[in-house]
Formats: sequence, C-alpha cells, structure tokens
Amino acid sequence: MHPTNSALAWGIIGCGAVTELKSGPAFNKVAHSRLVAVMRRDAALAQSYAERHGVPSWTTDADALIHNPQVNAVYIATPPDSHHFYALKVAAAGKICCVEKPMALNHRECLEMCAAFEAAGVPLFVSYYRRSLPRFAQVKEWLDEGAIGNVRHVHWAYTRTPSPTDLGRAPNWRTNPQVAGGGYFADLACHGLDLCMHLLGDIVHAQGFHAQQQGLYAAEDAVTGVWQFASGALGSGYWNFGAAERLDAVTILGSQGTIEFSVFGDQPLLLRNSQGNQRLEIAHPENIQLFHIENMQKHVAGLATHPSTGHTAQRTAWVMEQINRPRG
Repeated sequence: MHPTNSALAWGIIGCGAVTELKSGPAFNKVAHSRLVAVMRRDAALAQSYAERHGVPSWTTDADALIHNPQVNAVYIATPPDSHHFYALKVAAAGKICCVEKPMALNHRECLEMCAAFEAAGVPLFVSYYRRSLPRFAQVKEWLDEGAIGNVRHVHWAYTRTPSPTDLGRAPNWRTNPQVAGGGYFADLACHGLDLCMHLLGDIVHAQGFHAQQQGLYAAEDAVTGVWQFASGALGSGYWNFGAAERLDAVTILGSQGTIEFSVFGDQPLLLRNSQGNQRLEIAHPENIQLFHIENMQKHVAGLATHPSTGHTAQRTAWVMEQINRPRG
C-alpha cells in the first residue's frame, strides 16, 4: 500500500537506544509525518517507550506493526542481522521503509532488499543521515563550487579507546560478526565511507587489511583501507578501536586547497585555499536524523530526491566488504 498523499504514519520495529533521541522524536517534528506505533520484543520496554514518547500504539509483534492499517511507513531499527528479514516483509506489505545502517549483513542481502522494493514500487531508504546534515551540505557546496580545485585525495583517521564493555569482555552485539556483520568498523566506518561517496562520487576500487590486535572480541578491531573514486581521486583510512585516544579527522586534499572536518563530531569545518582560511561552526540538530526524516517526506511528496536510498547504501556495503573481506 503506497500512501495516496505525502503524509507518513511511521511504525518503528526495534524502539531501542538509537531511537530515543537520534530518530524517534524527529518523526513528530517533521511536517506531514507522525510516529503512530512501535514494536519491541520486551512488552514492558515497548509500553514504556510509547508512553514516554506519546506514541498511540505499541506491540511485541513485528508482523502486527507491519500490517497495522494506520502505518504506511516502517523504520527498522534492529541490529543488522534482522534488517533483510524485516525489510522483505515490509516490501511484501507494499509499505515505505527506512532501514538503520549498516543496511544488512552483507552486499548480497542489500541487493535482494533493493530488488524487493523495486518490485513493490515503494521507496527504500537507509539511515545514512549524514547525507542530509547541513554541515556536510556545506562541505559539498565547497567541493561543487571548486573551492579546493580538483580533488586529489581524501584521508580519514578514526581511533577510539576500548570501552569498559570491551575490556570486561561483556556481550555486545556490535562486536559480534554474526549479528553486526563485523565489529565497530562495520558499525561506524560505513557512515564515513558512505559520506565520502555522497561528497565525491562512487568508489569503484577498494581493498584493505584488518586485524584483531587486542583479542577482546570475535570481530576485527583494526582496519586499514585504500580506495579509488570514479573521478580518479584516491582515498585512504584507518580505524583502530584499541588506541590511546579518540581521533576523528577527515582531510580532503585538492589541487588548490584542503577541507577538514570530523565525521561524528561537530567540530568546525575548515577550508584552506588561496583566499585564506575559513572556519565554520554548524552544529548537529538535537535529533540528528531530523533532516534525514524531513527528506524522506519530501521524497514521497515528490519535492526532492532523498540522498540515501537502498541503491546508494548497497554501494557502501560493497565498499565495506572490499576493505574488510577475509584475505587468504
């Protein structure tokens, strides 16, 4: 069932931590959008979420939410191992869908999801919401207007210290490859690599190496990658989750200048070229998925094309696999 107008009535499958502030409240802050139902397997937690966020309906049954006649769009906010399973159900119901990132466990599942929604004739979005954030719209504007000339190279360095959960070897789905499709690299690096393609075009070649340097969990904790864009520009990055300090630094090197920013923080954007240095502070919104959700509504209304769809996200999944695939 495709909505006959642009009003979106959302249901959430998996109303966990990511939906508390990042996304959930934003569904009711966007015009012609509202959150009408939530699902979680734990009844007490589902009821608590609904009561705290003013959601009219809650359930422990995902099928009941998907087939709820009051719901015409479904947001899948579960861990990656169930994205493909639930998305195919949403496609079969003919409803609009948004899937949390990473899109699925692997590229094959992503392609199957895209095919299902194309056959159903309804949109599939993926929560690479950085494509919709104003701070990165500014970076793209600089690039598109040639503020640093021709892009030669992009480099992203990302490090984190091990968390108490890691050090205590406590269960954590984000470091369980069977649930997350990898470790923190799968969970976090996808955001920045997807953003790179939004800013600079498709990555057409990629490779990398990975290691378990700490031995704290089953997934990799250190990854190094290199890639090439269709434009001919090159890229490199490293991601280490057992470092002494936190670091999140992207540098885009052009023939006439550089742009620097962080993927996850809201540090000032820095543009350096022959005209001098420009420093801009553009803060994240309170609900970081606000503009992402707004753009989904505009897409359905025919007012704009959403920058993060199943098609763009499957490409990100392919790049992630190329960098982090097993090496024999």
